[in-house]
Amino acid sequence: MTAPTHPMTTLRLILGDQLNPCHSWFRSVDEHTVYVLMEVRQETDYVLHHAQKVLATFAGMREMARQLRDARHRVRYVAIDDPSNRQSIPENLRALAVHYAARRVQYQHPDEWRLDAQLRAWADGQPTEPPDTRLDIEAVDSEHFLTQRGDAAELFAQRKQWLMEHFYRHMRARHAVLMSPDGQPEGGQWNFDHDNRKPWPGTPAEPADWRTPHDHTELWQTIEAAGVKTFGQPQAHQLAWPIHRDEALGHLGAFVEHALPHFGDFQDALTHRGWRLFHSLLSFALNTKMLHPREVIEAAQQAWQDGRVPLASAEGFIRQILGWREYVRGVYWAQMPGYDERNHFGHDLPLPDWFWSGRTKMACMAQAIGQSLEQAYAHHIQRLMVIGNFALLAGLDPQAVHRWYLGVYIDAFEWVELPNTLGMSQFADGGLLATKPYVSSAAYIDRMGDHCKGCHYNKKERLGERACPFNALYWDFHQRHDARLRPNPRIGMVYRNLDRMSDADRQGISEHAARLRSQLDAL
Repeated sequence: MTAPTHPMTTLRLILGDQLNPCHSWFRSVDEHTVYVLMEVRQETDYVLHHAQKVLATFAGMREMARQLRDARHRVRYVAIDDPSNRQSIPENLRALAVHYAARRVQYQHPDEWRLDAQLRAWADGQPTEPPDTRLDIEAVDSEHFLTQRGDAAELFAQRKQWLMEHFYRHMRARHAVLMSPDGQPEGGQWNFDHDNRKPWPGTPAEPADWRTPHDHTELWQTIEAAGVKTFGQPQAHQLAWPIHRDEALGHLGAFVEHALPHFGDFQDALTHRGWRLFHSLLSFALNTKMLHPREVIEAAQQAWQDGRVPLASAEGFIRQILGWREYVRGVYWAQMPGYDERNHFGHDLPLPDWFWSGRTKMACMAQAIGQSLEQAYAHHIQRLMVIGNFALLAGLDPQAVHRWYLGVYIDAFEWVELPNTLGMSQFADGGLLATKPYVSSAAYIDRMGDHCKGCHYNKKERLGERACPFNALYWDFHQRHDARLRPNPRIGMVYRNLDRMSDADRQGISEHAARLRSQLDAL
């Protein structure tokens, strides 16, 4: 590298999920500050990622660099194919510090434990002698979340279960969201979840996709040429995920106008007739910090106050942002490291091959997984009550499930994905998050969607070659884990029904489920 051009420079690291141009760092221009963004194999390779996740993140980083340069900030962008790229964040920072004669490095707190630990270890490992080789390394707040890392742990101190509803009510009151002047929740209740469970009959129509596609073909060719391994469909010539804040703000406005009015009714609906329905598609922009959760919440609340959306829709959406999103982050930081290794039921089956192709005869799974591979997106019920439901009933290895979810979804960063997958979906934490496993037979999937009609399998049959696999696996799951689950009062009805069955029926279920679990690739 060439001789330094500006002595005593400060390097400021911007990670791929820190694309917030409103951060206080950027309020003034300092010629002795260099903003560093880097595309590194360290981040593309720690888990196998969906092509769109890598592509959209790199595109967003490159756009962020362009905007910073336009604002006259100094920027060093290390591309994935840069010959000087050491493919490691600390190694690149060390080399750049030498290049710029920097004595100071700043970074925003990472949201993933592994990155936080890596950068802290790098900072702690700085040499003490000679003194002029030691870097002054400082971590600052990302200025994004509505809570601090330890807030949830403090709120839930001495509680056996960390129930989201308790956290959500605390956040509503603390931030005065959907609260009446007398301190009570608007509408007289905190949660309109019972109004958010309608199947979609086909009307109102799914709104047109408000996103504008980008052509990232050249960037995708660069990623491939660099040897980055991915899966899923890249859609490089028509990728529609936002790559900068202004675009994300436009998506927020379009969602509030065109989809939020019906979001509350159909947020849990399953259908093969549309992959978006009335969902916001804002999670990638939020999780890369193009949008701030406060402005998203305020937009939904204002739409209700203006009479443009029903209270149940506004509350149902706000609950996901103000409640669930902040809550799972608190759980993550309280439980890491080690949370990613939990396996309450000892499940260990590998993922079926069709998790990578979508080719299964189960219509609901084919839709949810096929959509995930094509769009890098599935909504929360597809993730929880279709894919996650099957994974738990079948006894798939929860760590393998976690890695698949972390890789496949455009919005999946470990702080938000891990508690959702291991805790909420797979019950691998033994009930810290969820009061019971979120599992169902075909009845729930049929009630909430339209997949069962025309499916290869019969939703009403429990045994036989054409019986829906969800049915036998559901009852067998409860039989296999009787000792752990029977004492749970929330699922007592399941065991009362099991006890009414004959020994022969229970044995038949067990044998059929064992066959299914031995031939998952063929389902």
